[in-house]
Amino acid sequence: KTGSRSTDLTSTVGYDSIIQHLNDGRKNCKEFEDFLKERATIEEKYGKELINLTKKKPSCGFFVSSLAEVDGVGQSHIQLAQTLREEARKMEDFREKQKRHQKKLELVMDAIHKNRNLQYKKTVEAKRLYEQRCRDKDEAEQAVHRNANLVTQKQQEKLFVKLAQSKSALEDSDRQYQLNVGALEKIREEWQNEHTKACEFLETQEYERINYFRNALWLHLNQLSQECVQSDERYEETRRSLEMCSIEKDIEFFVNFRKTGSMPPAPVIYENYYNTQRNTTSTRNQAPAPGIGR
Repeated sequence: KTGSRSTDLTSTVGYDSIIQHLNDGRKNCKEFEDFLKERATIEEKYGKELINLTKKKPSCGFFVSSLAEVDGVGQSHIQLAQTLREEARKMEDFREKQKRHQKKLELVMDAIHKNRNLQYKKTVEAKRLYEQRCRDKDEAEQAVHRNANLVTQKQQEKLFVKLAQSKSALEDSDRQYQLNVGALEKIREEWQNEHTKACEFLETQEYERINYFRNALWLHLNQLSQECVQSDERYEETRRSLEMCSIEKDIEFFVNFRKTGSMPPAPVIYENYYNTQRNTTSTRNQAPAPGIGR
């Protein structure tokens, strides 16, 4: 049922409103389907870029472990992209299935509407002809009464013949009118029964669509939440490693591993050139010690 009431037998306002509503619903499904596909593309691109980022060679040990977790996050985003594409495919299958079922119903209802409208048009024309024949018969009767004492016998006979013909034509048109009304009523009942079944079927379609769409959106949000949880679990591994970090021990390890000795270099002193030369000459002029040859 629709909000407004139409008494026109040939009107399809209510039916058209229902069909348009279901078409809009499938359009809504198509928009969500496209959203999933676009989101999947974004997730895949993001995941690949994260993985490429981890291929760099950092020198820090903690940073190396954190990159391993980032690689896992990237992989999970790529997996999420595949899941989203699968959900988009399921939405497309559901939408196309509903479209096929609705199309079959529309073909049946279009044929019924066409047959109903054709019979209604024939009935309206039969009624018009019947009413015209009634007026013709009335005019023929009035002509007979008006000219009863004013015309000749021959003219009166003509008026009576015309009256008889108008009555015969009226009877034929009345019979055709009633036949058309009967046929129209039969078609109207058939249309009404099919219209009721169509509305019930379309209501079921709409119920299934809303239920499927709601569940699909709920599942999508759960998938995004799960992705966040999994990413946080991976980051938690790095946080645990950071909690074990001792700044003092890290520095002590570096010193012990890279130390070059315990004594600092000797200071550089000033040496006078001339004093150095004199000391050298004096040393050369001294006699060699006994027992030491040249």
